Amino acid sequence: MMSSSFNIFRVGISFVMVCIFYKSSVDCLPELSSQKYFSTLQSGKASLAYFCQADSPSTSVFLEELKKAVKPLQDYGISVAKVNCVKEEASRYCGKEKDLMKAYLFRGNILLREFPTDTLFDVNAIIAHVLFALLFNEVKYVTTLERLQNIEDSLKGKANIAFAYVRAIGTPEHRAVMEAAFVYGTTYQFVLTTEIALLGSIGTEDIEYAHLYFFHCKPVLDLTQQCRRTLMEQPLTTLNIYRFIKSMEAPLLTEVAEDPQQVSTVHLQLGLPLVFIVSQQATYEADRRTAEWIGWRLLGKAGVLLLLRDSLEVDIPQQANVVFKREEGMPVEYLVLHDIDLVISHVENNMYTEEVREDEDDDIEGPDMDTLGIQDDEVAETVYRDRKRQLPLELTVELTEETFNATVMASDSIVLFYAGWQAVSMAFLQSYIDLAIKLKGTSTMLLARINCADWSDVCTKQNVTEFPVVKMYKEGENPVSYAGMLGTEDLLKFIQLRISCPVNITSVQEAEQYLSGELYKDLISYSSVSVLGLFSPTMTTAKEDFTEAGKYLKGCVITGIYSEEDVLILSNRYTATLPALLLARHKEDKVESLPLANTHAQDIVQMITNSLLETFPEITVENLPTYLRLQKPLLVLFSDGSINPQYKKAMLTLIKEKHVDSLTPCWLNLKTTPVGRGVLQTYFDVLPPLPLLVVVNLHSGGQVFAFPSDQAVTEQNLLLWLKKVEAGLESPITILPAQEWKPPLPAYNFLRMMDAAASQHSSRKGPECVKETDVQENDKEQHEDKSAIKKEPTETLRIKHWNRSNVFKAEKSFRHDNKEL
Repeated sequence: MMSSSFNIFRVGISFVMVCIFYKSSVDCLPELSSQKYFSTLQSGKASLAYFCQADSPSTSVFLEELKKAVKPLQDYGISVAKVNCVKEEASRYCGKEKDLMKAYLFRGNILLREFPTDTLFDVNAIIAHVLFALLFNEVKYVTTLERLQNIEDSLKGKANIAFAYVRAIGTPEHRAVMEAAFVYGTTYQFVLTTEIALLGSIGTEDIEYAHLYFFHCKPVLDLTQQCRRTLMEQPLTTLNIYRFIKSMEAPLLTEVAEDPQQVSTVHLQLGLPLVFIVSQQATYEADRRTAEWIGWRLLGKAGVLLLLRDSLEVDIPQQANVVFKREEGMPVEYLVLHDIDLVISHVENNMYTEEVREDEDDDIEGPDMDTLGIQDDEVAETVYRDRKRQLPLELTVELTEETFNATVMASDSIVLFYAGWQAVSMAFLQSYIDLAIKLKGTSTMLLARINCADWSDVCTKQNVTEFPVVKMYKEGENPVSYAGMLGTEDLLKFIQLRISCPVNITSVQEAEQYLSGELYKDLISYSSVSVLGLFSPTMTTAKEDFTEAGKYLKGCVITGIYSEEDVLILSNRYTATLPALLLARHKEDKVESLPLANTHAQDIVQMITNSLLETFPEITVENLPTYLRLQKPLLVLFSDGSINPQYKKAMLTLIKEKHVDSLTPCWLNLKTTPVGRGVLQTYFDVLPPLPLLVVVNLHSGGQVFAFPSDQAVTEQNLLLWLKKVEAGLESPITILPAQEWKPPLPAYNFLRMMDAAASQHSSRKGPECVKETDVQENDKEQHEDKSAIKKEPTETLRIKHWNRSNVFKAEKSFRHDNKEL
C-alpha cells in the first residue's frame, strides 16, 4: 500500500482479451496484427488488446463497451488496441475455443491474470476490474471484522484508512473507489468489502447502498483505542470521493480573526459551506472545545472555524454566536444558536444536494442499481468472494453442441444448465461441484454441465428458459427436471433416489423388508418415508394411476407396488382396505394405511406429498414455503431454543385428537432461525417473553392472535382459546397489512415462481419432480417443433451477459429468505 515501488505510471501493463469478432463499426480502435502487437510491447508501456478472429459471429455489444473504456483507460496510461488474428500467425490467444471468452492481463510480455469476459459486462466493470487487478497490493479486500480490525491496528499511528463497501464487484461504485485508490493509494490504505454483514457490524443502519468510511488512524497512538470513523454521506462517485478525501485532509478547526466575508478555505472550493463559532477571550477554552466537537460532527460536510471576536476589526451582531457562509461571494448569515444540534441541523438543511454527474463526456451509462435486488447482490458478492477458489471442474463433463446428444444418450446423466454471466448460476456451480466431490467413485451417474451463454441453441432445444436448471436423463425415459432447493444436500437426495419408481415388490417377505427399510437401507437417510401401494391383480386402473404417480415422484420419495395373489395378507396385517397406501415412517418406526378407492394419479401425488410433511414441524426459512402452500392459518410456537416438553405434549395431543386440522401447527426456534425475532417484532412493538404461541392468519384477514401469557399451556386451555379465536371472541394483537410485498421487477417475484411451479407440478401430478412429457430431448421431431418451445434468437443468451440491467432477469431464487411470515 504505502510503498512507492508499485507506481502505475511507471509499470507497463498489457491487458489482453480474446473473443470471436463479428465485423462491426469499431474504427476508433487501432488495429494491429498479432505479431505486430507483441513486437510493440515495451517495459513502461501499458496496453489493452482485444484479439479478434475475422468472419466469425461475436458479441459486438462488448466491443461498444470496450470502445467507451478507451478514453478513461488512456487517462490512466493504458492504451487500447484491436488485434486481428490471421491463420498465418500462430498465437495461443487466437483460435483456441476455451480461450475465446477469457481476458488476459499482462505486464510487458508477462501474463498477470486471466478473467472470464463475462465479468466485464460494461465499461464500469472493465475499468473497475482492470484497476482492481493493478492495485491488488494497494486495495485490501476483507470479508471478516477480524481482518478489518487487524489492518486498523497495524496502521494506528502510521496512516489513515479509506474503507468502502460496494454491493457488487464491477458496479459504478466499485469503479469510483478504484479510481480514487489509483490517485490516493500511496497516501491512504484502501480497504474494500462486499460483505453486508461486515458493514452492519460497524454500526451502519442503512446498508442498502454503497458506503465509504474514513478511519482516522494516524493520530491514534494507543493500540487499545479505536480509530475515529467518518461516514461519507454522498453517493459513491469519483468526484464525491475526491471531495470527501480532500475535506478529510483539511484542518479540523481553524482559528481566524478577520471578516468572515473575506475568509476562504478549501471547503468553499469543494462546494462545502463554512461555519464560524464566535468566541471571546473569557470563554475561549470552552468555545474551542465546542468548535472541535462541531468540527467532528460536520467533518466532510462543512468547514468549521473559531472566530475571535476580540480581535475583529469589523463589528458583528452582539447576540450572534454562529456565522454561516454558504459559498464564495454570498452574504454571510449571523445566527443565534445555543445548541450544538441546532448548528448541525442548520448546516445539513442548507447544504446543496445537487447530484454531480461525472464522465458526461465519456457517455458512460452504468447499470440501474435500483433494479438490482439486495438478495441477488449478496449472491454476486458470494461468487466474487469465492473467485479464487479452484473448483475441480474435471469431475464433471463439459458439454457442447457437438457432444450433448451423444453423451446423454450413452449413459444415465445429470446435466446442469447454467449461464456463466449469472451470479446464481455460478454460485450453484460450486454446489454442483461439491456434489461431484461427494459422489466421486461411488455413483454410476454421469455429472455433466453446459454453459448456455456459449451454447444457447442446445439449451433452447432442451426447453431451458431460466437458470440454473438440473435435468436427469435416463435411457428409455423422459428427462426429469429437478425443482428442489439449490443446494448440495437436496440435489444429492434427488440423485440418490433416482431408482425407477414404483419398485415392483414380488413377495410378502420382500414387502416387509421394504416397509422396515431393510430393502433400501442406504437410502433411508434421503427418504424417511417409504410408500407401498397395495392392489389386487384385477385393479388395473388403480395400479396405472399409482404407477403414474410414482414416476412423477421419482427422486423425491421411494414408492413401491405390490399386486400379488396373496396381497390380502398385507391388507389384513395393516388393516387396509384395497386399494390402499401403506406409509412406512422410519423415524417413528410405524406404518399407516390410507384408502385409495377412486383416487386419481394427481390425488395420489398430493396424498403422498402431504404424508411427507411433519405433523408438528420446526419452521425454517427453507421449509416455510411448503407449509404456506397448505393455505391454512399457522399455529406457531416461538421458542428460544429447544421446545418445552410440556408444550410439545399439549400440541401433539391436540393434533392427535384432530382439534387443529384447520390449522398448520408448527414451532420456530429463534436460536437456529433468528429471523423469527424480526417476525415477532412485527407482531409486537417489543420482543415479548418466550415461549409464545400465536395464530397467524396470513391468507385471509392477516389477523395475529397471541395465547394469553398468564395462562398455563395445557390441552384444555389451548383448545378453549382456539375455539374463542374461531368464534371471533378474541381480539387480534395486530393485523398484518393487506398490501403485498412486491419485488422491484416481475422477475424478482420468487414466491410467485415457487407457487407457479407447485401449481404446475400439481397439475402434472408431480410436486417437485417434473416429468417432461412435452419435451423428448432425443426425439428428432422435438427439434422441429418450434411451437412447443419458447425460442430465443440464436445469439440472445450469448449477448445478454453484457447487459447488466438484465443480469438477474432469468435467475431462480436460492429461496434462502421468505418475507411472508
